[in-house]
Amino acid sequence: MSDATLHDARLSACPACDAAPLAQRIAGRGGAEDIILSLPTIHCATCISDVERALLAHPGVREARVNLTLRRVTVDAPGLAAPELIPVVEAVGYEAHELDPAALSASAADRQGRDILMRIGVSGFAMMNIMILSVAVWSGAADATRDLFHFLSGAIALPTVAFAGQPFFSSAARSLRAGRLGMDVPISLALILASAISVFETLHSGHHAYFDAAVMLCFFLLVGRYLDYRTRAVARSAAEELTALEVPRAFRLTASGDEPVPVSELILGDLIRLRPGARVPADGEIIEGASEIDRALLTGESIPVPAAPGMALSAGEVNLTGQLILRVTAAGRDSSLARLTQLVAAAESARGRYTSLAERASRLYSPMVHLLAFASFLCWYLATHDLRRAVNIAAAVLIITCPCALGLAVPAVVTAASGRLFRRGLLIKDGTALERLAEVDTVVFDKTGTLTMGVPQLVSLDPLPMEQRPMALALAQASSHPLAQALAQALIAVGTVPAVLGDVREQPGNGVLAMMGDTQVRLGRAEWLGASHGDATMSATWFQFADMPATRLDFVDRLRPGAEEAVTQILASGRRVVLLSGDAEPVVRDLAGRLGIAEWQADVSPMAKADRVGALADEGCHVLMVGDGLNDTAALSMAHVSLSPASALDAARTASDMVMLGNDLSPVPEALTVARKARARIKENFSISVLYNIVAVPFAIAGFATPLMAALAMSLSSISVTLNALRLR
Repeated sequence: MSDATLHDARLSACPACDAAPLAQRIAGRGGAEDIILSLPTIHCATCISDVERALLAHPGVREARVNLTLRRVTVDAPGLAAPELIPVVEAVGYEAHELDPAALSASAADRQGRDILMRIGVSGFAMMNIMILSVAVWSGAADATRDLFHFLSGAIALPTVAFAGQPFFSSAARSLRAGRLGMDVPISLALILASAISVFETLHSGHHAYFDAAVMLCFFLLVGRYLDYRTRAVARSAAEELTALEVPRAFRLTASGDEPVPVSELILGDLIRLRPGARVPADGEIIEGASEIDRALLTGESIPVPAAPGMALSAGEVNLTGQLILRVTAAGRDSSLARLTQLVAAAESARGRYTSLAERASRLYSPMVHLLAFASFLCWYLATHDLRRAVNIAAAVLIITCPCALGLAVPAVVTAASGRLFRRGLLIKDGTALERLAEVDTVVFDKTGTLTMGVPQLVSLDPLPMEQRPMALALAQASSHPLAQALAQALIAVGTVPAVLGDVREQPGNGVLAMMGDTQVRLGRAEWLGASHGDATMSATWFQFADMPATRLDFVDRLRPGAEEAVTQILASGRRVVLLSGDAEPVVRDLAGRLGIAEWQADVSPMAKADRVGALADEGCHVLMVGDGLNDTAALSMAHVSLSPASALDAARTASDMVMLGNDLSPVPEALTVARKARARIKENFSISVLYNIVAVPFAIAGFATPLMAALAMSLSSISVTLNALRLR
């Protein structure tokens, strides 16, 4: 049995879903599962940097990727377990829990949102009551009356700040215990300073107390955090959408009837019943029944496909019409849906150039904030000897310079862009591909299986003599080339039995050869067999027995849906389009003419494709290579960024940065457009963050901003960055 057969028996029939395990196999993980930890308290770029740095410093950890949207970290640490890594994360001040992907749901995120809303409600109610008391003070209440109102305000404000500000205080305490300055440290310090000044003024019968400002500050900070949470929820990542497809339970067939069981309890070989309208809970093979399957959410295909015994289904697909019995081939964390989810989450967590820049800036920012606030306090106190005013200005500086907007500048954009592309049927395997895709100015297409469907049909078997058909079938079955596979199907359909051949070898880009006794037989390209393709515009392969003239076998193929539209849009965008194919010149010329591609090259070997892509790079071009065959793998690896259809061979999909889940090529130009827009949004977000600080920080240092105004400005800057990212949707 071939490797491909073993692979198909083990995994789903959905080619796109194989990308994650194949990528892991190429990376040499040896089948080891990643450890996933939930990080419920992280909220910024500094948190990401702290957690990843701590884990990577731990012996045995090869890779750690934090996903801010999903609040989790995926750790590649062979031989280690979650209980060994949780203390590492907690040592730097973050709460961590082991996460079972099979049990994921949106409930944790919903609880977090409800918790913030509850604290907003408490602080808002307290704020309104304190404002009523403050009106009396502002209206001229003096002496004992003023002191009474201050005491009442303090009685309401202090418990409110302690309760509503708990998320900021807890985060700040963890940061300080870990010996670092997180973003919530200056916020907590500002709340404490505002409250402490108010208590001091009240105890000394001062004219001014700021309990109302402290509670309002807490209220608006919480509102800003909730709006940030909601906008991130709107930008819901593709990984989270895939997680939502997971089915919690299945109906397992037992001697006593159908037994509902959690999907995590299913094992290899279990029989499960799939009812009409139900989502497939695990990867499996149909052993009984007939139906139609909706694969739209996983592959982008809107047309249901017929389902019959022997067909493999993937978790997440929907059974439409008939009842089916499935034999489980993979479930839970081993299912194709779970692996695809992990791959998408890994892409969203990848560190690109802009992400690294934002993280470095955030790490430097927090110490600078404290130094700036202390310098402001010192200068104002020495200049005015007014402790109250100096402390207020220092608190405003602490709040207004919080780098939340800078930390959100990149993750918000990447999440929105990758989610949009996934919904259009493009899976980004490498998170840095989005940045590289924005630089593309040249698109190189393969022909068969890429611009065309790669499912050719033999025109006629008549040219092939009956006595040579068994040998041709044996050679065709040994090749992965679409023409060879089409020939094999046609020969089997007429009842041909394959001959027994020896020393069967495939030469990528040329064909297959073998020995029939002492005689060599070959199947492949015309040039390899010494034949001539002529001027025919149909694809063809040749069969040769011994030194006899090669027999030509013609095939018809059709364009992939959206191919013409994709090429037209790419050319209209000003990018260069090149067609490279190993097919004969008349066939390639005809296709290039139909699609309007001026630059094309026929009879290209696999290494020549890679050399051509390399030559384009040497010219200064940033190449997107789109290909699907074994002969495209080297070129895909050489390109600046690469893309393969879901129908591509395993090696091609593994070598690619992106996988096109459906059959339509029209998402390709959209991906190029979205990538450039994403780069523009990231630059805009950086500009917003920098401009905000250029304007706001001097304003606060000059004493024109109260802590309350600072809280409003900081929240607005974070929200504006996230909303700008959401424009990609």
